[in-house]
Amino acid sequence: MPVFRRLIRWALFALAGVAFFASLALSSMYLVMVPKLPDVETLRNVEMQEPMYVYSRDGQLMALFGEMRRYPVNIDDVPERQKQAFIAIEDARFYDHHGVDYKGVLRAIWLLATTDDARVPGGSTITQQVARQFFLDSEYSYTRKLREMLLAMRMERELSKDEIFELYLNKSFFGNRAYGIAAAAEFYYGKKLEELALDEMASLAGIPKFPSSGNPLSNPERAKERRDYILQRMAELDFISAAEASRAQSVPMHAIAYERPTEVYAPYVAEMVRQEMIARYGAEALTEGFHVTTTLDPELQAAANRAIRDGLMTYDARHGWHGVEQQFELAEGEDAVTVGRRLRNIPTQSDMEPAIVLSTDGAEATVALRDGRQVTLEADSGFAGRSPGRLVERGDLVRVLAVLDDEEEAKIDPREGVAADAPVAAKIDRYKLTQLPRGQAALVSLEPHDGALRALSGGFSFAGSKFNRAVQARRQPGSSFKPFVYAASFERGFSPASIVVDAPVVFRQRNGKVWRPQNDSGNFAGPMRLREAMVQSRNLVSVRLLDAIGVDFARKYISHFGFEEEHLPPNLSMSLGTASLTPMSVARGYSAFANGGFRITPWFIDEVRDRNGAVVFKEKPATACPNCAIGATSSAARPATEVAGFNLGPARAAAAPQAEASPEREVAKPAADVPLAPRAIDGRIAYQVVSMLRDVVQRGTGTAAKVLEREDVGGKTGSTNDYRDAWFSGVGGPFVTTVWVGRDDFQSLGYREYGGRAALPIWIDYMRVALEDQPLAAHEPPQGMVRVSVAPNGSLLPEGSGGVQEWVKAEDLDRMQSYSNYGADDDAPAEESFDIF
Repeated sequence: MPVFRRLIRWALFALAGVAFFASLALSSMYLVMVPKLPDVETLRNVEMQEPMYVYSRDGQLMALFGEMRRYPVNIDDVPERQKQAFIAIEDARFYDHHGVDYKGVLRAIWLLATTDDARVPGGSTITQQVARQFFLDSEYSYTRKLREMLLAMRMERELSKDEIFELYLNKSFFGNRAYGIAAAAEFYYGKKLEELALDEMASLAGIPKFPSSGNPLSNPERAKERRDYILQRMAELDFISAAEASRAQSVPMHAIAYERPTEVYAPYVAEMVRQEMIARYGAEALTEGFHVTTTLDPELQAAANRAIRDGLMTYDARHGWHGVEQQFELAEGEDAVTVGRRLRNIPTQSDMEPAIVLSTDGAEATVALRDGRQVTLEADSGFAGRSPGRLVERGDLVRVLAVLDDEEEAKIDPREGVAADAPVAAKIDRYKLTQLPRGQAALVSLEPHDGALRALSGGFSFAGSKFNRAVQARRQPGSSFKPFVYAASFERGFSPASIVVDAPVVFRQRNGKVWRPQNDSGNFAGPMRLREAMVQSRNLVSVRLLDAIGVDFARKYISHFGFEEEHLPPNLSMSLGTASLTPMSVARGYSAFANGGFRITPWFIDEVRDRNGAVVFKEKPATACPNCAIGATSSAARPATEVAGFNLGPARAAAAPQAEASPEREVAKPAADVPLAPRAIDGRIAYQVVSMLRDVVQRGTGTAAKVLEREDVGGKTGSTNDYRDAWFSGVGGPFVTTVWVGRDDFQSLGYREYGGRAALPIWIDYMRVALEDQPLAAHEPPQGMVRVSVAPNGSLLPEGSGGVQEWVKAEDLDRMQSYSNYGADDDAPAEESFDIF
């Protein structure tokens, strides 16, 4: 046999042997790998990580929480040209192959054999990329590549092409925490998929290959090269015409970072929701795609934002310029753009933009803004009547506020409030110098019948401080705590007509020290009715009243409003509001007065739905029902008049001849699925306190609120020692609202910064919006009360004999004159008090 033929034969045998052993090896690997391959059927029900969405009560977006931006879309909602752009660059034969593009594989093998590269492009279809994204790691090896190909073929057998493509579009990473095509379109262009232009579609298709180093923000030049190549490929594949490709290639790169806009600015409430959802569902709450609907009212929240901002700015203006935030050493000739870069990490707070002073010229000052703009503050754009040039110098970090021209200002609804910690998005006429207020504030507004939170602000600016003073700050409420002490005394038989002497008193403590409380005014009014004492906020009356009923009794009784008993001071100073309470807890307590005596629990999450829209949670709050069976805690509970040792039921005593009884009312029947809130206090006492709170507004320390021109508005001011805290808590229409003003460092707000001056204006501005178009709150005496005529000394008068008209509990008639003028015989020097008032 010729040598050549023998060589051919041995070559064939060798080739057959290689093929046999290669086939054997591949078969062995296949048999080993296939049983270990994951079940691709799970991809039909895959749940990708999605952020948590938080909405106001009417469905407007408040916040998004989560590390990933991802908004999964259905393949049918993706524009055809967007799909074609991905096919053109990633897998031109996607709809033709069965998971593996053998031409691409052979090309990759050829490149490996003919080049020195360890890694070569090509070979991975869209299906293979999906297999790698969901099931495999990023290891670069032939074994992983084989598993990837086997998975891709299995996926093609069990899933449709559109199902695979949809997974790819929703799973792919596009850089900047954007996962999925919808999130990428929103982040880079601020658009929905159907709004994208052709050049934008091509730009997005080019990102997944180099999501971090080649996206349009990090490397626009590289992104443009890839975009133009994709457009060229789309034209070659007849997806678009050459003219369309040329026009799209001529468009400059214009991607910028767009954050999904929120429609309701309520960052403190949004953070409360985030913390509550994590407490309920764990850290996964931020990645499961929950949709959380809150109780927040957008209009009222905007009013709260604006009221706090304007109120604190007004307060701060009263105390003048307190200096710049910090000083920068600017280099000679440093321009506005360079200086503006120094402000990159300094946030805007409540529309107050940071700026650095470049120069001063007489009364004027020139400043640089964060974006490099140079703005001149004119002589009349200073602070509190002082020109900018007299207040600042080069290098000072200051705050400026945009001033709109009259035409643009007229377009803004004052109820819209502050949309975000960002400059006003309207035509700016000029800027004026301002400053961050030293004071802080908190506002809580509830619906007292069930505790639904309608508005909350925990401070001047969330960007400046994330500390939520509405629920985290414990401050002394001062005289705004007195209604709780009065309510406790009414349980003991006192009434608004009871006489207590407003005169000096000395209390000797066990350690030998003496306490001489004093009225804020420094004078004494003598014997006075409790109604007048509340209206005038007489401290000594409150102290004597607490002494008469006993501190232990009062602490136990007041705890029924929802306060922790251990947070209430075990001494007479409690009468002057020395307890440390949060604004939320005070608003909760006042709700018991407004709703007829029930203890509600504030709530702010109404409903939670999963990513598919199924309801996961629906709140059913315990609700006040003044005309329902008293004391019931649920619709199935039996009526009760004893609560924690206190009889809170209406007496059945007959009215005296000289008294008019309150009318009988039909007992209401609550809905079967609505739980009833527990009793806090007797509904008749709640009625008496509300009537006194209304008088505080009509002729007492809260008269500024008369500007609201509503007879159902009532409340109580509160101030503490050295003017550290200013409060106003009140009722009106369907709302209970508490406002606190103070400083985080517990320094004084300033001389005579009482609750009526610092906090009440904020309350009024908010309630002006909240009460618009709201009906007057009813205020009818509950069953078990009688109307009587009372003489100046507190004794009863025959009906029609004049005197003061009061509604009192029926059982109090016989003992109304059993109390002497409490404290009339006491005597003490008029010395200043060292305690809170």
